[in-house]
Amino acid sequence: MLKTPTIVLNVKTYAEAIGVKALEIAQLMDKISQESGASMAIAVQATDISICAGKVKIPVFAEHIDPISPGSHTGWTLPESVKEAGAIGTLINHSEHRLKLADIDLCIKRVKELDLDHIICTNNISTSKAAAAFSPNFIALEPPELIGGDTSVTTADPDIVSGSVAAVKDININVKVLCGAGVKNGKDVAKSVELGAEGVLLASGIVKAKDKESVIRDLASGL
Repeated sequence: MLKTPTIVLNVKTYAEAIGVKALEIAQLMDKISQESGASMAIAVQATDISICAGKVKIPVFAEHIDPISPGSHTGWTLPESVKEAGAIGTLINHSEHRLKLADIDLCIKRVKELDLDHIICTNNISTSKAAAAFSPNFIALEPPELIGGDTSVTTADPDIVSGSVAAVKDININVKVLCGAGVKNGKDVAKSVELGAEGVLLASGIVKAKDKESVIRDLASGL
């Protein structure tokens, strides 16, 4: 499982993080993680898992898996495949790739069978509470309306962060909570931890930055 507090970067399908560019970001995070001691991880497209996992020490995650077992599932993402490629975990139910409740349940069962770390994405206190009942390793709270914006959830709605942490811990104290949406700097990270979260999940704050190294170092300082 990821060490906390942590910074998890989801590169999505941004042009700035495909193939070699994804590797460059992963290596930059790896270097800063080793220098600072800050826990970091990167979630990349399935096609980029192997290129990254073989060259960095930080954990590499898949961005998504499907609720399937080996067999006839053309075009789906098999949990065994991302593990074979070198991923140690996966995101599940990101707001840009939502799943039905039954599928989330099956995905969690599959990753637990394979001993894959996993982060279940939620959008509010109620869904965070519901997700906690599945006993995942992590829940990442990300209000969709703030994703990719300039205002962090910790500023726009701090109560949803602290409220989600309380709701999750009330269901299962062992589930760790991350927060995201609009996280851009070390102050946002520090505020997340202050509100009870055990790290952040972010994307464009790093991927779209002109000076990625400075941004990553600033984010790490918030831990």
